[in-house]
Amino acid sequence: MICFSFAYIKLSAGTGALLLFGFVQITMVGVALIQGQKMSAVAWLGLSLAMLGLVYLVSPGVSAPDPLFAILMALAGVAWGVYSLCGAKVTDPTSSTASNFMYASVLAVFVSIFTFESAHFTTKGIALALASGIFASGIGYAIWYRVLPLIPVTSAASLQLSVPALAAFGGIIFIGESLSLRLLISVLAIIGGIALVIQQNRKASDG
Repeated sequence: MICFSFAYIKLSAGTGALLLFGFVQITMVGVALIQGQKMSAVAWLGLSLAMLGLVYLVSPGVSAPDPLFAILMALAGVAWGVYSLCGAKVTDPTSSTASNFMYASVLAVFVSIFTFESAHFTTKGIALALASGIFASGIGYAIWYRVLPLIPVTSAASLQLSVPALAAFGGIIFIGESLSLRLLISVLAIIGGIALVIQQNRKASDG
């Protein structure tokens, strides 16, 4: 999260999302392939379709990234992928997530010591930060950790691509953003690609 936070100082939203989720896929699918998990041609097609949907979704905001901040976002993507892979082995997702967030808080406080002079606090900002950490992230990761052991790694990797699409629809529902043809096409490609990967993994497990 530290790499993610500092990377977005210089990266556009589209470029950051593309780098982040691209490296999540590379990490999770790469580890799965190294461990011997097979992907059919249809599953590869589904993953490619979902990635193309992501590229199309964020393309208006994609720009040439600053190398240093691009590396930071790539590291965040790899870390997110590793975090998800580790979650597949967790037996108690709630306590594990709580422990992880406690350790992360200690690290965040340490880093904040060096950036405190430039900090700006508002009541609304603090409330949004707490809501993002406790509800959107904490509870979300606990649920994600509970689901991970039940699905193949490649399915989990492809499901990560739904996050930008869900965020875009959240913007429509909660802050009144408009539904565009680009968003509709992108979401259909992402969800359709994810469905192909999951269907092929289900066939492989049944066979």
